[in-house]
Amino acid sequence: MTTRIAFSTAKPHLVVVGNGMVGHHFVEQIIAQGGHENFQITVFGEEPHLAYDRVHLSEYFTGKGAAELAMTDGTLYDDNGVRYFTNSLVTEIDRSEKTLRLQNGETLAYDKLVLATGSYPFVPPIPGHKRENTFVYRTLEDLDAIRDCAKKVTRGTVVGGGLLGLEAANALKNLGLETSVVEFAPRLMPVQLDEKGGSVLKEMIEGLDVKVYTDTATQEIVDGEAAFHRMNFADGTHLETDLILFSAGIRPQDALAKQSGLEMGERGGITINNHCQTSDKDIYSIGECALWNNRIYGLVAPGYTMAKAAAGHLLGDESLAFTGADMSTKLKLLGCDVGSVGDAHAQSQGCKVFVYQDELSQSYRKMVVSEDGKKLLGAVLVGDNSYYDTLLQYYLNAIDLPESASSLILPVTDGAPAALGVDALPATASICSCHNVSKQDISDAVCNGALSVGDVKGVTKAATGCGGCAALLKKVVDNELLALGVEVSTDICEHFPYTRQDLYNLVKVEGIKTFADLIAQHGKGHGCEICKPAVGSILASVWNEYVLKKEHISLQDTNDRFLANMQKDGTYSIVPRIPGGEITADKLIVLGQVAKEYNLYTKITGGQRIDLFGATLNQLPDIWGKLVAAGFETGQAYGKSLRTVKSCVGSTWCRYGVNDSMTMAIDLENRYKGLRSPHKIKFAVSGCTRECAEAQSKDIGVIATEGGWNLYVCGNGGMKPRHGDLFATDLDDETLVKYIDRVLMFYTKTADRLQRTSVWMDGLEGGLEYLKSVVIDDKLGICNELEAQMQLVTDTFQCEWKSTLKDQEALKNFRQFVNYEGSDDNVVFVEERDQVRPATEAEKQQLIMKVG
Repeated sequence: MTTRIAFSTAKPHLVVVGNGMVGHHFVEQIIAQGGHENFQITVFGEEPHLAYDRVHLSEYFTGKGAAELAMTDGTLYDDNGVRYFTNSLVTEIDRSEKTLRLQNGETLAYDKLVLATGSYPFVPPIPGHKRENTFVYRTLEDLDAIRDCAKKVTRGTVVGGGLLGLEAANALKNLGLETSVVEFAPRLMPVQLDEKGGSVLKEMIEGLDVKVYTDTATQEIVDGEAAFHRMNFADGTHLETDLILFSAGIRPQDALAKQSGLEMGERGGITINNHCQTSDKDIYSIGECALWNNRIYGLVAPGYTMAKAAAGHLLGDESLAFTGADMSTKLKLLGCDVGSVGDAHAQSQGCKVFVYQDELSQSYRKMVVSEDGKKLLGAVLVGDNSYYDTLLQYYLNAIDLPESASSLILPVTDGAPAALGVDALPATASICSCHNVSKQDISDAVCNGALSVGDVKGVTKAATGCGGCAALLKKVVDNELLALGVEVSTDICEHFPYTRQDLYNLVKVEGIKTFADLIAQHGKGHGCEICKPAVGSILASVWNEYVLKKEHISLQDTNDRFLANMQKDGTYSIVPRIPGGEITADKLIVLGQVAKEYNLYTKITGGQRIDLFGATLNQLPDIWGKLVAAGFETGQAYGKSLRTVKSCVGSTWCRYGVNDSMTMAIDLENRYKGLRSPHKIKFAVSGCTRECAEAQSKDIGVIATEGGWNLYVCGNGGMKPRHGDLFATDLDDETLVKYIDRVLMFYTKTADRLQRTSVWMDGLEGGLEYLKSVVIDDKLGICNELEAQMQLVTDTFQCEWKSTLKDQEALKNFRQFVNYEGSDDNVVFVEERDQVRPATEAEKQQLIMKVG
C-alpha cells in the first residue's frame, strides 16, 4: 500500500532531492531571493545528517566534530518554513504524474524539482574490492569506519593519486598508519599537474614517508601473508597492506534521473542548459550529478554557481546563468603546496612556456602564456603556492603580463615586479570562486558598513567555502577601508591597542617585567590566548627570566608550561640539546638507558638531535633529573627559540672542509640557546661550498670559504621553503657573530607574533638592502643596543629544566594528581599499536591482578 505525503498549502511545491553542500546552498539561495514566500519547499537527504562541509571532511580526523562541520542545524529551514527529511532516499520519479516515490514506499507530488544528488565514489571492479577492511572516502560514516579499522591495523593504502586520494592518504597518515598510494596514471594528480609537476610532488610526498606507486595497475586483492590484504599488480609485483581506501574518482549520482527518462550524457550525468534545467522544464539539476556542455564539474564552487542560477531562474530571473567555471585549484596535500591554473598542460595553440625548478627546495613552477607573451593561459605550482593568487588574477581577468613575464615565477629579487596589487584588479575580479564573490561585492559590503574581514565574510560569505582566498580577501578589505579613509587596525588584539613591536618597545623602554603591569598600564581586560603568549615571548626576549615563575606561568602555552612538546596521544617528548650534533659515547649510553627504562620511542632528527617520545607528564622530572645529572641541557624544542645548529664535520674530518664548521656550530648554539624570539629559529654551518649542512635553507646559514665565512639570513625549509639571502661574505669569526647578534635581535624587536624570519624579510620595507644598512652600516644607530641586548640574553641563560628541578612549586605542575605527590600504578597507558612488541600473557595477567 502506498502512503502519500500530504500537506496543506496554496503554494506550488518545490522539492530538493539531495542535501549535500550544493543542495543546501540552493536552499540558502532560494531563501535569500525570497523564494520561500513563493514555494512550499521540501528537502530530502539520503544521509542521517543535514548538510555538512565535505571540503574540510579530513578535519574530522584531527578533532573537528560533526557539529562543527555542519552547515546548518535546521534553524534556517525551520525559520523559513522549509520541511526537511534525513535518512530519506528517493527511488523513483514519475514525470507524467509529477510525483516522487521514497524507499519506504511513500509518495509526494511536486511542481518543481531540483536534483542535487551529487556523486558517488568510483571503485574499480578489481577482484577482491569488496573484501573486509576496504573503504571509500565520502561520508562521515565512511570516516568513522576507517578510524575504527585504523585502531586495529598498522598499514593503509589509498588506490588513487588524485586530489581526493592524496587527501585520504593524509588522513591515513594522521591516523598513524604506514601509508602508501597506488595510482594507475603515470603521475600523481594527472588532471591538474604536468609530468614534471607530478614528479616533484611524488618526491615531496615520498620524503614524508608515504610510499608512492605510479603507473601501477592492481589486478586483484587477495589474502596477505604479513598483512590482511595482498594487492597483486599487473607488472608482477605486489603490496601487502591491512586497509585499502578507494579514491579513484567520482561518478555522477544520476540513477534517479536515468530511471525517469531525462536526457543523459553518453558517459553519465544529467544534461542541463545554462539555467540548469534538464530536458524536463520543471526539473533542474545542480552539482556533480549535472552535465553542462558535456562536462561534469567536480568542485564545490561550480556547484554553488549552478545553485544560484537555478534559484534565480525558478524565481523568474533570466539574467542568472551557468556558463562554465574556472577549475583552478590551490590546496595543501600532505603538507605540500599544489596549485593549478587554467591550461596547466599547455594545450592552447601557439602557447609558450616558462619553467622554474629548484631541486634543493623542491619547488617547481610553470607558466603557460599566449603566443605573443601578453596573456597568462595557465600555470602549475608545486612546493610553493605564494605565487598562486597573483597568477590566478592575471588569468581570470586577462590582465596584460609585465614585460619580464617569467619573473612572476622566479624567486623574489630586488628587480622583480611586485605581486599584483589589489588596486590593479578590475571590479569584476573574482575573489572567492566558491561563492562567486567579486571585488565589487566586497567594495559594496564595506561601503554598506562591513568594516572588518569578519563582517565582510558575514555579508558575502567570501572565504567561507574552501578558505583558499582568505589572504586575498583581507588585502581587498584593507584596501577598500583605506580608500574610505578608515584606519586599518593593526592592534595585536582587543586588549592592547598596539602592535607586537609597540609592546616590545613599551616593555623595554619602561622596564615592565610582568603581564599584569603591562595590561594595567597600557591595556584593558584580562588578556586572551593571543596577547598572553605574545607578551610572554616579549618578556622572555627582553629580560630572559625563568618562564615558570609565578607571574609568567599563566602566559605559557601547554608546551612551554610543561617544558616539553605534547604529542597527539597526550604523552610528551624529551629533546636534550646536542650542540652542533656533537655527542660523547657516555651521553649516548645515558640516552639509551633512559629510553629503555621508560620505554620511550627514539628518533634522530634532521637537526642532529635525539628525540625521546612517549613520556607521561609525571615522568618528565624523573627523566630530566637523570639527563641533567649526565650533563644535558634542555633543547627548548617546545619554545619559540633556537632549536638547532646543524653542522657538517668541516675541516676537522672532511678532506674538502676549508674551516672548522663543528666548532663554529657549537659556539653559535651555545651563544644563542637562550634567545626567545617571535618564532622558532634554526641555524646551520657548512664547512665548504658543498653545503652538506644545508645552510641556505635556515634562518641563519653560515658557509665556510677560503676567506672566512659567508652569512645567509632568513631562509626557511618549512611549509613555504625560501632560500636565505646572501648577507655578507668572507667574514672573520668576530664579525660573523656580531652581525648575527644584530640580525636576530632586530628580528626579535620588529617582527610580528609567530612570524618566521623568512616572512619577516619578505615584508620588510626595503628588503635585504635595508637590513644590511641597519646591521652593517648602523643606519638607525642601534647596533650597540642590539649587541648589548643579545649579550644580556647570553649572560642570563639558564637551563629551564635544571631550574625547574630545584623549584618545588614548579614541580607541582608535573604531578599525576593535583592533591597527591605520588603516582598511582593502577593508571597505565595502553598503546593501541605497540611499536616494540605486544604484551606477554604474564604481563596481561599481572595487569588484570593489579586493577582487580
